[in-house]
Amino acid sequence: MHAYSTQLESRYAWLRLTASVALSAIGGVGMWSVVVALPAMQADFGVDRAAAALPYTLAMLGFAGGGIAMGRLADRFGVTVPAVAGALCLALGYVGVGLSASLWQVALAHGLLIGFGCSATFGPLMADISHWFSRRRGIAVALAASGNYIAGTVWPPVVQHFIASNGWRATHIGIGLFCLTLMLPLIMLLRVKLEAHASAEAGAAAAKRQAEVPFSPRTLFILLCIAGVACCVAMSMPQVHIVAYCGDLGYGVARGAEMLSLMLGCGIVSRIASGFIADRIGGLRTLLLGSLLQGLALFLYLAFDGLFSLYVISGLFGLFQGGIVPSYAIIVREYFSPREAGTRVGTVLMATLVGMAFGGWMSGKIFDLAGSYEAAFLNGLAWNLLNVSIVTWLLLRTRSGTRLKAA
Repeated sequence: MHAYSTQLESRYAWLRLTASVALSAIGGVGMWSVVVALPAMQADFGVDRAAAALPYTLAMLGFAGGGIAMGRLADRFGVTVPAVAGALCLALGYVGVGLSASLWQVALAHGLLIGFGCSATFGPLMADISHWFSRRRGIAVALAASGNYIAGTVWPPVVQHFIASNGWRATHIGIGLFCLTLMLPLIMLLRVKLEAHASAEAGAAAAKRQAEVPFSPRTLFILLCIAGVACCVAMSMPQVHIVAYCGDLGYGVARGAEMLSLMLGCGIVSRIASGFIADRIGGLRTLLLGSLLQGLALFLYLAFDGLFSLYVISGLFGLFQGGIVPSYAIIVREYFSPREAGTRVGTVLMATLVGMAFGGWMSGKIFDLAGSYEAAFLNGLAWNLLNVSIVTWLLLRTRSGTRLKAA
């Protein structure tokens, strides 16, 4: 390990990025397996749609809370400590789900172990890799974030296959053992430390940019968190319920799993493209662009429900919204000190995951009350409008503040 260069954007930095993407792709199963397993668990336990979505909700809440805790661990001890803890939590959680006798046990395993462990393979890895890049920080963070969508592309059809052939219990136990076996060797590649002067230069650049903003850092951070909740309430509607939605329309859950895979596969392209865009126009403008396009895709879900149309719209939804969440991490690194990057990125991502958790449950509840998903899509559009309004205001205020200082 000591033979590796610890310079910014070195060959080792790219190797570290590759290991981070692989870890995120493996550990990211914690966000997507429960979506595919939802219909089987609902049938097995004999509950309604809102109750069946509870494991997903608790997984997202565990992911949200874990993001802050794992971020603080990364800020203090380096990223390997939370990464190892995450791998162990995932293994224990999936085995626990496979052995659960009730839906509440399944939900608790998702919240306390799977979601918590999965969080170590997202925010902390994004914050960590942001320290190793300067000129290409946007694309590096976007690539690290794309691991989560690689997981969403690869895992749903795999999980659906094994649930159909071996049942959801055996599938979950197998996932846990798989995660533990592959993740620990990859984590060993992340033990190299960055040179101190690189962090000092990044901190000075963030302080200068923050001084140009015409409101306090606390105000900026709170508004980013509110925007994160709003955009992900909207985002959760198709991501959490597309499988069940296709089942209700008579197309079958397998078609829904394919659409989810397509959506997240296109999200990988979107995340990488958003990194290039953010390196040129900044995180706030990239976030606004993604939010506007996400709203357009939600409207299209309302207008069309044919099988071919849903495949097309799901692909567009992935292309439109994939860069939204990485934009928050890029904004944090643009305006806040790198010494607190893990905690702040974890907190903002916690807000987005709260939005996913709340939105996933809310959409299920709206379906139970209304008997269809039309009202749930309208609800998503309203939350998306709130996000667009906040980001637009931040962008306008930031630009006006810069003009005042220049004058």
